[in-house]
Amino acid sequence: MNVSQHKNDTEVRVSIFSPPLFIAIIILSFVGAIIGIQIIVTLGISANTSIIGAVLAILLSRIPISIFSSFRFIDAQNLIQTSISAATFAAANGLMIAIGVPWVLGMPDLIWPMMAGAFMAIIIDGTILYGLFNTKAYPASASWPAGVATAETLWAGNKGGKRLGALLAGFTFGAVGAGFGIPMASAGIALIGSIFALFMFAIGLLIRGFSESGLIPYNLYEHYVPHGVMIGAGIVALIQIGFIVFRKKKDDNQQIDESDELAQSSSRIKKTLLKGAFFYFLTALTLTFISQIFVTVTLPQLIGFLIFATLTALVQEMIVGMAAMHSGWFPATAAALISLMIGVLLGFPPEALAVLVGFCVATGPAFADMGFDLKTGFMIRGYGKNPSAEIYGRKQQYFAAIVGFFCALVVVALTYDFYFEQDKIVPASRLYAATIQAGSSSEVAMMLLLWAVPGAIIQLIGGAKHQIGVLFSTGLMINYPIAGWTVLVALAIRIIVARFFNVSSDKISTFAGGLIAGDALYSTAKAFLPTIKAKLLSLLAR
Repeated sequence: MNVSQHKNDTEVRVSIFSPPLFIAIIILSFVGAIIGIQIIVTLGISANTSIIGAVLAILLSRIPISIFSSFRFIDAQNLIQTSISAATFAAANGLMIAIGVPWVLGMPDLIWPMMAGAFMAIIIDGTILYGLFNTKAYPASASWPAGVATAETLWAGNKGGKRLGALLAGFTFGAVGAGFGIPMASAGIALIGSIFALFMFAIGLLIRGFSESGLIPYNLYEHYVPHGVMIGAGIVALIQIGFIVFRKKKDDNQQIDESDELAQSSSRIKKTLLKGAFFYFLTALTLTFISQIFVTVTLPQLIGFLIFATLTALVQEMIVGMAAMHSGWFPATAAALISLMIGVLLGFPPEALAVLVGFCVATGPAFADMGFDLKTGFMIRGYGKNPSAEIYGRKQQYFAAIVGFFCALVVVALTYDFYFEQDKIVPASRLYAATIQAGSSSEVAMMLLLWAVPGAIIQLIGGAKHQIGVLFSTGLMINYPIAGWTVLVALAIRIIVARFFNVSSDKISTFAGGLIAGDALYSTAKAFLPTIKAKLLSLLAR
C-alpha cells in the first residue's frame, strides 16, 4: 500500500490509489450499491452502510495475508467505509428514486437523461459538502451522529480495551432494543447531538404521531403543515447562513481559539456556494436539452425552470445537511416533495416536473452522507490537531466517495430495468409521480404560506447554532412517534448522567456509537434475511 510520512508530522498517510486498497474499494462499493438498492426497493428506506464498511475493513485487516496486512491502518479502513457508504446512498437515494419517477409516469425516454442529470447532481452535492465541511455553517465539531458511531467502531476494533467494552455494550443494547422495535439509533443520537435541536426534533415526531393516531383532531400531513413549516424554517436557515458568509472579518478574528480553517469560513462558504450554483445551473441546462424539455416550454418558462432548479437544488442540500448534522436524519425525500409542489404551483409541465424532482432528490443524500464520513475521518485523524494531515486525509476521503458514486452509477444502469419490470419501485418515486399527476391547487399554496410563518419564527428563535426550526419540521415529516419518545428518554438520561454521575463524554460517545451501530446492523440483517432465506430455499428446491 502506498503510505507516506510527511516531514512535518508523524501521521502515516494512506493513498486511495494504492492498488490493493483501490481494488477493495471498488469491489466493496459495488456491494454497497447493491445493498442500498435492494433495501430501498423492498422497504422504501436506505441503510447506513458506514458501520458495515467499518466492520468489513477491520476484518480485512485481520486476514493473515501480506496484501491485507496493510489494511491495519485506520485511515485505510476509513477510506473503505467512506466509499461503501457513498455508493449505497448514491445508488438508492440519489439514482433509483430519481429515475423511478419518469418510469411511473410512463416516460421511459427520460430515464437515461434523468440518470445522467442525477449523477451529475450527486457529484456536485458531495463536492459542495467537501468544500463546506468544517466551516461555521457545517463545523466538524457538530454532532454528525452516524460519523461518530463509525469512528467509535473503528477505534474499538483497532484498539480494544475499555473503549471496545463500551462499544460492545452499546452494540448489544442497540441490537436487542431494535429487535423489540425500539429505534435505538435515535437514543444514540440523543446522547451526542444538540440537546435543544433534538428536543424539538422529538416534539415534532410526537406531534406528527398524535396527528396520525387521531389524538390531535387535525391531520397535519394532509394539510401540508410539515411542508410549510420546513419551507419557513429553511428560508430563515439560509438567511442565517448568509449572515455567516457576509459577517465582517473582524468578527471572525475575535474567535482566538478557533482553527485557521474555521477562521476562513466566510470566504470558503461564499466560494463553494457560488461554484456549486454555477455547476447546478449547467447541469439543469444540460438536462433540459438531453431530455428535450425545451421543446415543451416557452422561453420565459425555460429560464424560470433553470433558475428555480438551481436554487432548489442548492437550498435543499443546505436544509438536508443541517438536519443530518444535528439529528442524523436527513429529510431529502420530504424536501424534494416541497420543491416539486412549488414547481407544480408555478405551472411547469409534467415532463419538466419529473426532471425537476429527480434532479432535486439527488441533492442532499450525498451531502449528508459525506458529512458523516468526513466527521469520522476528522475524529480518527485527531480532531484537526494536525491541519496538513487533516486536509490530506479529507481529500483522500473525497476521492473514495467519488469512486463510490461511479460504482453506484454502474450498478443502477445495469440493474434498474430488472427491478422496475418487477414493479419494484421506490415508494417515494410513486409519491412524486402522484403529486405531478394531481396538479396544482391554490389551497395548497395558501397552506404552505400559512405554516411557513411559525416555521420561520421557531428557526429564528433557535438561531443558526441549534437549527431547532429545521429539526422540528424534520420531525413533523416523519410518522414515527416511538422515535420521539426514545429521544426524550435518552435526553433525560443524558442530563441525569451529566449532572449526578462522573461519566466522561468519551465513554458516553462510545456507548452511543454502539447503540447506533447495533441498530444499523440489526436493521440491515432484518431486511436481507428474508431475501437470503427465500433464495436458499429456491436453490434447495431445485
